[in-house]
Amino acid sequence: MTVVLTDRIEMADNDDFSLDDLFDQLEPVPEGYRVEVVRGVVHMSPQRTTHWDIIRRVLRQLENHFGEDARITSDVRIDFPGYRNGFCPDLAKLADDATPDRKGKFSPYDVELIVEVISKGTAINDYGDKKETYAETGVPVYVIVDPYRAQCHVFASPKGNTYRSEVTVDFGDPIDLTRTPLGLTIRTDKFPRD
Repeated sequence: MTVVLTDRIEMADNDDFSLDDLFDQLEPVPEGYRVEVVRGVVHMSPQRTTHWDIIRRVLRQLENHFGEDARITSDVRIDFPGYRNGFCPDLAKLADDATPDRKGKFSPYDVELIVEVISKGTAINDYGDKKETYAETGVPVYVIVDPYRAQCHVFASPKGNTYRSEVTVDFGDPIDLTRTPLGLTIRTDKFPRD
């Protein structure tokens, strides 16, 4: 589908279009980038090797703990409540019985864990609007991995639009999630730094 500039201007002025319409207009996404919509604002960020290496290391640990058939997605769009929130978490662990709707999308209420590896340009979303939205939705555990500071921020026990528990873990120290519904520990000793 070819989109001309006047179509995009009309779309920007039209509050009746859906999140699906917005994502359709953004196709095709340049290779090596991911696109999210956070509170109606489009964010495009490049995927870096460091980013993927961390995601891969966490994914392997999740699969070792929950099994290869566990419902774990990476960079798959999940529409969260609020104004046009189409997030593509780096990793999302879903409930075992989670099933996609007729459009192939999972419910945000089936999410048990979100892991986001920050990028410099979009870190404000991970620490701000997305964190609030994840808490409001009741995501039990949210982990932000920051390869620039070599730290992980672990948020648990959501209430309202905030998390009641926050722990900062330096790379090299384990992320202890044994007291959460997930019941596991994530090693960070091999996380690369930027």
